[in-house]
Amino acid sequence: MISADKMYELRGLINEWSVPSGFEGTPAADVLLAVSGGIDSMCMADMFASCGGGLTFAMAHCNFHLRGEESDGDEIMVRNWAREHGIVIHVRDFDTESYARENNVSIEMAARELRYSWFAGLCRQYGYKAVCVAHNANDNAETLMLNLLRGSGISGLSGMSLVSSVPCPDAEDIRLVRPLLGYTRNQIEGYVFYHKVPYREDSTNAMSDYKRNRIRNEVFPVFEAMNPSFVRTLNREMGYFSAAGDIVEDWCRALLPSVVTHSPSAVRISLPALLNVRHWRYLLYYILEPYGFNASVLASVEDLLTSSRTVSGKRFEAAEYTMITGRNELVVTSSAGARTDDAEVIEVPSDGIYIFNGHTVEVKTLQWSSDMPLKQNDGVLIMNASRLGFPFVLRRWQAGDWLVPLGMRGKKKVSDLFTDLKYDALRKEAAIMIAESVEERHVAAVAGVRIDERYRVTPSSTSVVSVSII
Repeated sequence: MISADKMYELRGLINEWSVPSGFEGTPAADVLLAVSGGIDSMCMADMFASCGGGLTFAMAHCNFHLRGEESDGDEIMVRNWAREHGIVIHVRDFDTESYARENNVSIEMAARELRYSWFAGLCRQYGYKAVCVAHNANDNAETLMLNLLRGSGISGLSGMSLVSSVPCPDAEDIRLVRPLLGYTRNQIEGYVFYHKVPYREDSTNAMSDYKRNRIRNEVFPVFEAMNPSFVRTLNREMGYFSAAGDIVEDWCRALLPSVVTHSPSAVRISLPALLNVRHWRYLLYYILEPYGFNASVLASVEDLLTSSRTVSGKRFEAAEYTMITGRNELVVTSSAGARTDDAEVIEVPSDGIYIFNGHTVEVKTLQWSSDMPLKQNDGVLIMNASRLGFPFVLRRWQAGDWLVPLGMRGKKKVSDLFTDLKYDALRKEAAIMIAESVEERHVAAVAGVRIDERYRVTPSSTSVVSVSII
């Protein structure tokens, strides 16, 4: 049976928390309970009403209008229960299907985003310290199976936690609590039967259209036949996975400073430092996973790093980020920052990574010091920042372009420079001119090759613009 002692422990925990930022006044209640009308959430509501350890609460019910009269029946039952027990209840209607279409998400994801956003808003409006949801040990075991099937790393093996944040934007300070997480569905059913708690059965739970339902209805019965206590076993193992995950997290964090550097425009992963780590594959996964690179991208990168092929010049895409391989590093930048343009010219307004004319070009401003070598690595040019200011342009070579090569006095046509370098037609086509404007034929540099004398770094220079073809 679900004990009152656990509720008193929960009260002690919640009373230590403050209300969400932005709320002024006296909170309407300690916590907000998300109550759908199903057996789990009604069990939770009755627990708080009968043995809540002094916690005050309000209720929130979402009508997603996905099951017609059945959805309306859920709302009526929850409203009646709240009225009979003198509990404040918030009810909201959602056009879930329209939201899913407009945002190109599944019905499940639409309902999740709508309810949690609304819950967070209620907490800020009324000062509730937390949102309580009725996830239980069976739900936790189902989540473990789903994470294993889609691949989620060691973090996904830890399952749900008793306390986390409401999963919606700008809600990190609003806590999400799972009071029933330590109880199985059988225990909840026993509580509800003993205390005669009303609840509504969701007819879609018997269908296996959704992955979670399929695991619950088709897979778990097989597990239960093999081990009647499998839910408790899986939840116990998730506790061990969580502890192991903390150890791995500490290991990865200790290595990050020697492998990863951050700048306003990019995240850079040193390949020599990465490959010197015994378990570099997992460390690479740990670094890249937050940026949304999937398993196939990681496999391709691992294959590239262990092959004899040329590493530099490859590009990998995630939903919001781009990763580009350099000679000795991987560079991750936002997709908005890695601009691609097939035109004859692009403007460079600030530091960043630009994709132009078949090349990846990184621009960054650096402080100049006397110990910085004037001769940079191949493909890298540095120019006096007081002379070459933002914005400047990258453009293709045009007949008539010229420069005064560094260290020389006379001007030289870029076409003659190409001849000296034995460029064929393809390399001429791929060349990038750096210029102050589109019309300027006296170019500042041929990217990765030569700079003009006007832009040389001098003893009085305080900062430089570095332009690298990576």
